[in-house]
Amino acid sequence: MAKGDRIIVALDVNNIAEAEKLVGELRSVIKIFKVGSELFTSCGFEAIDTVRRKGGKVFLDLKFHDIPNTVMKASRAITRQGIHMFTVHTMGGFDMMKGAVEASREEALRVKTPPPLVLGVTILTSMSAKDVSSIGVEGHITDEVLRLAKLAEKAGLNGVIASPQEVELLRKNLGKDFLIVAPGVRPLGGEKNDQKRVATPKEAIDKGADYLVIGRPITAAEDPKSAAEKIINEISG
Repeated sequence: MAKGDRIIVALDVNNIAEAEKLVGELRSVIKIFKVGSELFTSCGFEAIDTVRRKGGKVFLDLKFHDIPNTVMKASRAITRQGIHMFTVHTMGGFDMMKGAVEASREEALRVKTPPPLVLGVTILTSMSAKDVSSIGVEGHITDEVLRLAKLAEKAGLNGVIASPQEVELLRKNLGKDFLIVAPGVRPLGGEKNDQKRVATPKEAIDKGADYLVIGRPITAAEDPKSAAEKIINEISG
């Protein structure tokens, strides 16, 4: 996989014009774009259509977390949109995750489209040890992330979303083909913003991350394409 293919740019904007502009500027160096809660809630399926029309692949990050039947139906609906990957929340449990994968694959077969990758969100990168403790999760964050990741692998998910700080541990304890996607990535000298468990792009890749999710360091830059190219060069060492 080329270095640029490993970066997923987060389109954390709330209108089609900005999303379309960013994809247009970055498409020559970036292939995958994240459509998250803000953009999808603001613009709906038009956001997915915009990315695909511009030649990009869609990572739909809505973190489905509901009863298994509801998540299965949502997974079918999303699969019909021809997206590249989407997320469910691992805390929804084994049956919910397994159902999402099975429903997505069945729907992909029915409509004759490649099945999207299904990824499980573990612990949000904005959460510290204190935050996790406050919601009743005992023990160290890394232990909880590993437990959830193993459950996701057992349920048949293609991979997980985890902070760079847990990547090395996950890589050592999960299958070699199980994908690890790391948000909370900040280039050398970059601001952390609301992220707490972070690392540089090169650190995350060296530890074993397959993909990096990067937003503001690229999208808020004066020249997004140059910012992306700088990060690609940083990954390359």
